[in-house]
Amino acid sequence: MTTSERRAADLPHLWLPYSQMQTTPWPATAIRTSGSTIFLDNGQELVDGIASWWTACHGYNHPHLRAALMAQCEVMPHVMFGGMVHEPAKRLASRLASLLPGDLERVFFTDSGSVAMEVAVKMAIQFQLNNKRSARTKVLSFRGGYHGDTLGMMSICDPEEGMHNLFSGALPQQIIADLPVDTASTEALERVLQEREHEIAAIVTEPLVQGAGGMLFHAPSVLKTLRTLCDRFNILLILDEVFTGFGRTGTMFACEQAQIVPDIVALSKALTGGTMALAATVARQTVFSAFLSDDPGKALMHGPTFMANPLACAVANASLDVFEQEPRLEQVSRIEAQLKNELAPCASLPNVRDVRVLGAIGVVELENMPNPEHLKQAFLKLGVWIRPFRNIVYLTPAFTVTPRELSQLTSAIYTVLKHAS
Repeated sequence: MTTSERRAADLPHLWLPYSQMQTTPWPATAIRTSGSTIFLDNGQELVDGIASWWTACHGYNHPHLRAALMAQCEVMPHVMFGGMVHEPAKRLASRLASLLPGDLERVFFTDSGSVAMEVAVKMAIQFQLNNKRSARTKVLSFRGGYHGDTLGMMSICDPEEGMHNLFSGALPQQIIADLPVDTASTEALERVLQEREHEIAAIVTEPLVQGAGGMLFHAPSVLKTLRTLCDRFNILLILDEVFTGFGRTGTMFACEQAQIVPDIVALSKALTGGTMALAATVARQTVFSAFLSDDPGKALMHGPTFMANPLACAVANASLDVFEQEPRLEQVSRIEAQLKNELAPCASLPNVRDVRVLGAIGVVELENMPNPEHLKQAFLKLGVWIRPFRNIVYLTPAFTVTPRELSQLTSAIYTVLKHAS
């Protein structure tokens, strides 16, 4: 059978993400996972370099997470969260509030990072409306940013990033600026805020790392600048920690490195250790207070059907247990040192623009991307699961990845890029 015939036979009904289904290669079929290994139906074993889109921070099949899932399944797999609550959600909300900085203490559960960000923006706009600032309905976000693929979130992603520009005519028009990384960009942002302060409900950014926009790093001082400007112009600061939350940058939450408290933070991905779909939007008490009223119209009218799913909440609690019981942040520090050492030789290769590392994130940025599918197939032949995108090849492994597994990943990147160049 040809590749297209095999694809048609094996995928008669699936619609794959980020794929042109007419030409997409026949995908690998996973049958089992363990630790940092994905087992395929053809007998191949792959070291996972991206932890299933950055979620499986404890590796796959952690016994404590599995036990929590099975125990909760015996008791109550799901119950609606409208009009009733349950213990796994109450416990998880309390633990998140205690872990997050400042008075981030009101937790609204959803089931994906995009929806958590939708709720964050909705909260911010309604906060302004409830405070009789009815013109403040715009959101300011930054070039290089990515906040999800839902319609609302597409409007605050970098308009040049490619995936969403097809929809430009259908999206709300928001305000896009450059991150304030130096004097010129800070002054430019201040001018925008001075001119359009009356329109802006919130500023949104990913702290320290703009993930899907290209793994672009910025200093903690940028977050301090944003916090100062938001306070000055009476604008809410929303941090999208969907990617960076739960240890990925070296601290439990990236905003800790700037010693600031956002008004609203969105969490997902590693919240359940990559086991179940769950997300949370957490607001400061000052934000929550604006929704308290005798007027029912001032309530937050949002409620996903599977919000606070008990299975997911139980697994998230188990994941937080593991953070308490096992040396995850120390492991991230070890990964960071190894990535810096072992990816450094890539800087000497032709076509490599930059090599950068932060926490358990290693990035090799290219001048231009060769055929990414060819690169992916070359990585598969070397027994690693790495998915290049845009102009980068990156690693975001499980925090439990062994030094030997990590060396296999970094060596594969050097070997494949050397041959590609």
